[in-house]
Amino acid sequence: MRSKRSRLDQFVAQKLQISKKAVRQLLLENRVELDGEICKAVDKQINEFSHIRFDDTWLQQRNREYYMLNKPVGVVSATIDDIHPTALSLLKGVNSELMHIAGRLDLNSTGLLLITNDSQWSQALMAPETKVDKQYLVTLANPIDESYEKAFADGMYFGYEDITTKPAKFELVTEFQARVTLQEGKYHQIKRMFGRFRNPVVELHRESIGTILLDKHLKPGEYRHLDNKEICMK
Repeated sequence: MRSKRSRLDQFVAQKLQISKKAVRQLLLENRVELDGEICKAVDKQINEFSHIRFDDTWLQQRNREYYMLNKPVGVVSATIDDIHPTALSLLKGVNSELMHIAGRLDLNSTGLLLITNDSQWSQALMAPETKVDKQYLVTLANPIDESYEKAFADGMYFGYEDITTKPAKFELVTEFQARVTLQEGKYHQIKRMFGRFRNPVVELHRESIGTILLDKHLKPGEYRHLDNKEICMK
């Protein structure tokens, strides 16, 4: 998803239902502010987060929003669903029509979901070329050991898509738990990788995306704003 860019004169003309010639006159009369400053440039580029005011009336005043949600079981990573509650429905008082999820989790998976209205930020976060780590705590039905490590590191061939997964890090936690870190997100990838060992995944919990860690104080279904350090991925 790309940022929605347009020209200032086109935007004002559409909002006020006047001609571009009339907009140019308003600009010359110092009646249009862009991000807190008088603007006279008709071809000035704006986006959906530009603050635009005509006289004392705001034409656009949208701010960037970033949230982390501790997704519970039974909630879908979607905007609308006829059967299950959606992740966006858990964010009270937030206009879900403007928001989207960066990095989905399936119905029975839990943990860190990032939700934002900033498409440039989410695209940079989730694009394969940015190589952002996603870390998961995985609970298995059967005992596991360090012999899994090489298979994850080598990558696995998925015949249905005719692809080989990128190397993933496998860390043994307990006899039934492993921590898996990968930089991609193929369809049910972790479940399918453990499926090669005929070992069903019982629980899949995402702990982090890049440097953003799931807040340990957030109970399932709870959320909070990201802080500036998290947004900047530092």
